[in-house]
Amino acid sequence: MHLPHLKEALVKPMGSIDFDLRQLEIFRNVVELGSFSKAANAAFLAQASVSERISKLESIIGAKLLDRLGRRVVPTKAGELLYKHAVSLLSMKEKVCQEMEDFLGIRRGTIHMGASTIPGEFILPKIIGRFNEEYPSVSVILAISDTSDIETRVLEGNLELGVVGSKSSYNTLIYQELWKDELVLATPAQHRWAGKKEVSIAAISEEPFILRETGSGTLRHIEHYLGSLQSRTSQSLQVVARFGSSTAIKEGIKAGLGISILSSRAIDAEVKTGVLKSFRVKGLSMVRSFYLVKDKRRTPSPLCQVMLDFLLSST
Repeated sequence: MHLPHLKEALVKPMGSIDFDLRQLEIFRNVVELGSFSKAANAAFLAQASVSERISKLESIIGAKLLDRLGRRVVPTKAGELLYKHAVSLLSMKEKVCQEMEDFLGIRRGTIHMGASTIPGEFILPKIIGRFNEEYPSVSVILAISDTSDIETRVLEGNLELGVVGSKSSYNTLIYQELWKDELVLATPAQHRWAGKKEVSIAAISEEPFILRETGSGTLRHIEHYLGSLQSRTSQSLQVVARFGSSTAIKEGIKAGLGISILSSRAIDAEVKTGVLKSFRVKGLSMVRSFYLVKDKRRTPSPLCQVMLDFLLSST
């Protein structure tokens, strides 16, 4: 028996899984974008290079990580496990980089935040403009969706913070009030109610009505206020359409499709120029708040904290 060879076999390291953060970053992009070509664009690489790196990562791990379902790329079970940890590791890397830059007095990087339609389209652009003047090296990526989607993405860690128009029952989310808003009835300027200041809910129920989509904070408030008035709901309205944004609803009102209840902030320009008319609903004071929302389980990155402080100081 050759003992030297036996000793060599005993001390020789076994193969192990090992990869770098750049590979994880590319893998995360493919999963989140659902496409090799989109991930390649995001990483400033050729699509062939992305495919090669994913293939190498699968070889290192020893398992298939991605499946093609039609035109979309989705993670396998092994891919889902790797993606979960990739998000955590890359987030930690970003936090370390930002903390070191903060320590050195450098303010640069990217903030990923989300907002529901009204604050996202009509309030935050101006505030982000002021933020950019103070922090010109910080880029803000703002995702706009309905309240439910923004809350979900904050919970999943895809967004560091959000601004929404209503509160949900998620016990891991923290809500901080930012700004007040009033919901008003909106009609075309030539509507037969043009000379009125307020309209009864009974009269509104006889008109074609355009409603927001399920998941909208505005819809939640409409349901709440209608419920407080003669136990009505949106089912008592003559709903002719449901649109996914206030902008779409405004266009529907202008086209004569129907009337709606919208944020006064959303129709301010149209009311001032005489394109739309706004009214209060008789017997209702429809005032709501917009909230800053974050996950209390996660420690904000230094840049996220700067944005949090900036938003809270703008109230």
